[in-house]
Amino acid sequence: MQGSPEPLPHAGTEIDDPKFADKSYSQGQLVRRRFFRHKGALAGLAVLLFITLLAFTSIGIGSIPGWWDKDFTTTGSIVNGGKPTLGWFHLGEHPFGQDTTGRDYFALVMRGTQISLVIAFVVGIVSTIIGTIVGAIAGYFRGWAESLLMRVTDLFIIIPLLVFAAVLGRIAGQSGIFALALVLAGVTWTGLARLVRGEVLSLREREFVSAAQAIGTGHWRIIFRHILPNTIGVIIVATTFAIASAILLETSLSYLGFGVQPPDISLGSLIDQYQTAFTSRPWLFWFPGLFILAIALSVNFIGDGLRDAFDPRQGKDG
Repeated sequence: MQGSPEPLPHAGTEIDDPKFADKSYSQGQLVRRRFFRHKGALAGLAVLLFITLLAFTSIGIGSIPGWWDKDFTTTGSIVNGGKPTLGWFHLGEHPFGQDTTGRDYFALVMRGTQISLVIAFVVGIVSTIIGTIVGAIAGYFRGWAESLLMRVTDLFIIIPLLVFAAVLGRIAGQSGIFALALVLAGVTWTGLARLVRGEVLSLREREFVSAAQAIGTGHWRIIFRHILPNTIGVIIVATTFAIASAILLETSLSYLGFGVQPPDISLGSLIDQYQTAFTSRPWLFWFPGLFILAIALSVNFIGDGLRDAFDPRQGKDG
């Protein structure tokens, strides 16, 4: 009948469909909503933040003191066989026990965690920058630039990563952790370079790139202002997995004696140093191992959450 109100939509119509509700959000808002609905990613983020805060606030950074009253370099008398005093509701005098020289093992593990985290994040960020630039140049310019860069990439790929990193890491390890991190970044960028190249090859044929070229926009401006922002999802996800891989690679090298060199310590070097105590003092092996496992898993969970959040095939927020 004329003038009668239209019936209200019932549950299950397009208005209630999350796919249509998503249209009211920007791309950035959608990514955040999807990420924060990913329980595994939130758990990984919470664990990583907790470990980072614990490591850097407990023993402090440089000249900035922490809340823990023991130093990782001070030796002392071994109490109760060096066994851990950690309980359900108290830390005790030596929560992670003592090593064979009487040093507080909690302070040692926190120092090792600091070094391992710094190396992992430097490697992840620097390798991302290298891989992104190489992949973008190869995918956009094609021709001789692509041939040259991809042959260099293939050369890095065919050399066993652990062997290559061990040789270079042994040289750079004497120069400090940042030199070691830069060396590891220099051999771990190849996977991202191939991913970015594939994305750029697809995007360079899109209309917005042709329009930018038609009005005389420079090549580098097109790459950094128009193409790379559209690959940010792939880059961010790859960065998280690069960080997780970096901490495992550093652990492997330090365990083999090719990574962090004394007097610096990392979680991997702690495992290497006390591997012979596994049967008599297993806590010297288990505590750094648990921190390595927790960091690697938490970063991988964060990467899974980011991958799902950036996935354009997601039809709903979670």
